[in-house]
Amino acid sequence: MELGDLTKPEHVFVDLTGTDRPTVLRGMADRLAASAGFEDSDALYQSLWEREELGSTAIGSGVAVPHCKMKNLDEVVMAVGVSRRDIDFASEDGEPVRLLFLVVSPESKPADHLRSLAAISKWVKNESNVGQLLESRDADEIYRLLSSTGD
Repeated sequence: MELGDLTKPEHVFVDLTGTDRPTVLRGMADRLAASAGFEDSDALYQSLWEREELGSTAIGSGVAVPHCKMKNLDEVVMAVGVSRRDIDFASEDGEPVRLLFLVVSPESKPADHLRSLAAISKWVKNESNVGQLLESRDADEIYRLLSSTGD
């Protein structure tokens, strides 16, 4: 599974604002809701925050994978966010986050949710992939990187 299959250029946000989890998640939820046609950005944010309260979704090396499941969704939707500033994401390694993969999956398709998270995990293990994304300056370039095989 290529990460480009899970997202679209309009779901890539290269200019995240905020330096803490609630602010960044709120901003990403609002932007994804608008670009993906979700009816309620508040519900999306609430679902993401409820998952975050169980434990930080930061996975180390400056990357976080906030995720949730929602009703009335047909397929997995992923947004990618890049911040030029450090974000305090309460990561276990103590490192700030600058790259986020936000995953919203249908409640009715838990296997798709897990496959998406596994694909992200595999992709970010290649540190050059993360570095290239952080150096990218526009959504189309990031989308192209996600759509190429970079396992």
